Amino acid sequence: MMKLARAIGLIGAAALLLTGCGTGSSGGTVVDKAPSGLPVQGETLKYDPNKLVNGGKPIELEWWLWDGQDKFQAFADSYQKLHPNVTIKTVNQPWEAYWTKLPLQLQSKKGPALFNIHNSFDETLDPYLAPYDIEAKDLEADYSGAAGHVVDDKVKYVDFGMMTGLIWYNKAMWAEAGLTEQDTPKTWDEFRDVAEKLTKRDGETIKQAGFNFNSAYNSLGFLQYQKGYNVTSADAKTPAVDNPGTLENMQYFLDLYNKDKVGSKDFGPKAVDSFGQGQSAMIYEWGHLRGTLAKNYPGIDYGTFQTPIPDAGQTPYAFDRYNGESTPGINNGASEDQQAVAQDFMKFFLTDKTDMKNLVLNYSLAPAYKPLEGDAEISANPVVKAMGSLDRYIWPGPMPATFETSITKAWQDVIYNGVAPETAIAGAQTAIAADLAKTDFTSAEPTYAHYAPNPR
Repeated sequence: MMKLARAIGLIGAAALLLTGCGTGSSGGTVVDKAPSGLPVQGETLKYDPNKLVNGGKPIELEWWLWDGQDKFQAFADSYQKLHPNVTIKTVNQPWEAYWTKLPLQLQSKKGPALFNIHNSFDETLDPYLAPYDIEAKDLEADYSGAAGHVVDDKVKYVDFGMMTGLIWYNKAMWAEAGLTEQDTPKTWDEFRDVAEKLTKRDGETIKQAGFNFNSAYNSLGFLQYQKGYNVTSADAKTPAVDNPGTLENMQYFLDLYNKDKVGSKDFGPKAVDSFGQGQSAMIYEWGHLRGTLAKNYPGIDYGTFQTPIPDAGQTPYAFDRYNGESTPGINNGASEDQQAVAQDFMKFFLTDKTDMKNLVLNYSLAPAYKPLEGDAEISANPVVKAMGSLDRYIWPGPMPATFETSITKAWQDVIYNGVAPETAIAGAQTAIAADLAKTDFTSAEPTYAHYAPNPR
C-alpha cells in the first residue's frame, strides 16, 4: 500500500479540486467535500484522512515550541495538505521565555491550542492538558514507554524518542594529536589522558581545550549513577543527591580543570559554542547537539563515543540517565473546535512515519515509535550508534525542574563562587527537598531493570 506521506506529495492542487475547496468570506479555505481514496496510515493506532475536519470550515491553531521549528512545522504542513481549511502556525519561543509565558497563558484560559512539553514541567502543565482521544492500549502497542504516561487509562503525552549524553570530539583535532579510533577512552582515567593530548597551551594560557564542560552542569551532575547512586531514596520521593557518588563525580571534573588544566571555567561560557567554533576538542552533551551543530556550525567534522565509565571491564550500575522527548500537548482551555482539530492532528502526528523519522534524526534519538525501530538510517546515525542499547541507562521519570536547576546552581557556586563542593551539594539537596515537598513527585527509578535502592 502506498504510504500516506508519499500520497500527500501527489495530491497537491488536485486535492483542492477533489475535495471541493473555495475561499471563505472571512478568508481561509472552505472545504465542502471530504477527500476520498487516500490511504490510512499507522500500525495499531491509525489515521484515516478521508473526512472533513471542522466541518470544512476555516480554522487556525497556534502551536508553541522552543526548538526544531522546521521539523515540527513539517507535520503541520503535511496535515494541512490533507485538510486545507486548517492552518497550524508554529511559534518559536526562546527556552526561558517559553516557560515564563506558557504557564501564564494557560492559567488565563488563553494560549496556543498545541504546545510542546518538556517532562521536567509535567506538574506545571498537567492541569491544562486535555487527554488524547486515543485508547491507551493503542499507544502502548505503537510507542515504547507509553505505559509510563498512562494515568487513569488516559494519556496526555508520550515520548517520541529517547536521548542521553555522549562525548563529542573534533575529528581534525583528534587526528592532529595522533589519536585514532583505537584511542577512544573506555574509562575516565583513559579519558583524562586523551584530554591532555588534545590540549594546547601557550605558557599558562589555554589555546585549545582538551575538554570543556562549561554550562553542562545539569547533565554532568547525574553521572553519579555510574557509581551506583540513585537521585532519590528507596521511597522514590525523597531526594538523595547528597551522596559520595555526587561528590566524587564533581571532584573528577573539577580536577580536569584545576589540576590537569585541560580546560577552564574562563574558556568560553558555553562548551557547545566553544566546540562549534573549533576551540574545544571534546565536550559532553546530549543527542540534540547534532541538530544544533548542523544549524549553527555546519563546518565542524565531529565524532561521538559512549560516556566513559569508572572501571574497565566492569558494567556500571548505569552508564547515564536518559530522557524522553515529549509529544505535543493539547490545551484544555482552547475552544471546543480547536480542541477537536488538535485531537485529530495528534492522531496524524503520532502515525506520520516520514516526518517522525526526520524529527528523530534531527535530535539523534532512539525512536519510541515502534515502526521506526531498526530503521537503517536511524541505526547508522553516529549518535544513536554510540549510545548503543538503553538497557543500562536509567530513566528517573518526569523529574521536576528543581533537580537540574539546583544541581546547576551547586556546580556554579563551586566553580565561580568558591563554595566547597560538600556545602554546595548539601545546599542542592535542601533546595530539591523543599521544592519536592510541594509536589506529588514519585521517581521512576524503581522501574529500572537493574534497580537497587542502595546499590553500593
